[in-house]
Amino acid sequence: MIVPAALALLALGFVIWASDSLQPMPEALAALESDDQVQVLTEPWLEFRPLNGAPTEGVIFYPGGKVDPRSYAPAMHEIAAQGYLAVIVPMPLNLAIFAPGEASQVMTAYPEIEQWAIGGHSLGGAMTANFVKNNPTLAEGLFFWAAYPGSSDDLSQQEISVVSVSGSLDGLATPDKIEASRPLLPADTIWTAIAGGNHAQFGWYGDQPGDNPAEISREEQQQIAVQAVLDLIKTMVK
Repeated sequence: MIVPAALALLALGFVIWASDSLQPMPEALAALESDDQVQVLTEPWLEFRPLNGAPTEGVIFYPGGKVDPRSYAPAMHEIAAQGYLAVIVPMPLNLAIFAPGEASQVMTAYPEIEQWAIGGHSLGGAMTANFVKNNPTLAEGLFFWAAYPGSSDDLSQQEISVVSVSGSLDGLATPDKIEASRPLLPADTIWTAIAGGNHAQFGWYGDQPGDNPAEISREEQQQIAVQAVLDLIKTMVK
């Protein structure tokens, strides 16, 4: 009886720990409102659809570990405003490791989208690399925000457009860790290091334990990160 009880307590403790997610800032909640450029839907995913024309290219985003998915709404809202479908995928217990294949359901739900770029922040980015490794023909573009593939997800020979965006002051996905991931990605990967950027400013959820203070504004870091995704879409493998 002791062992099952101990396991139950451990499981409960894990659920409580995972459920204590970093919460969206007011700017993120405001970006969940539809406007004259973008329609926002919140079920079953966070969908941002441009109102000017019918998009044929889309972006799937996996949130960082223990981060409320709404925290990335401003970035995806801006991408949609530029004419692309953007979808944030909420994860079980806010941990993408529990549903790395969720993007396939998103792709099935939008048959009108001819090309997909998939990416994410931190743990979310690592899990999109896992998705691409296991589904090599489903996405044309892959982007990392303060993230890199796991050692078992070698994409160096994958025919896919890739961009890696990182912060020079990131205390979690440090510059050394980003540099060490180069052999796992295609030789033509585009590497963008944001001078003065940190880990938490890739989203809108405030500060993050273990991170370093940024030396640029959140708005400036977001602008660079979003532009990197927009540039990726324009250069995706046809």
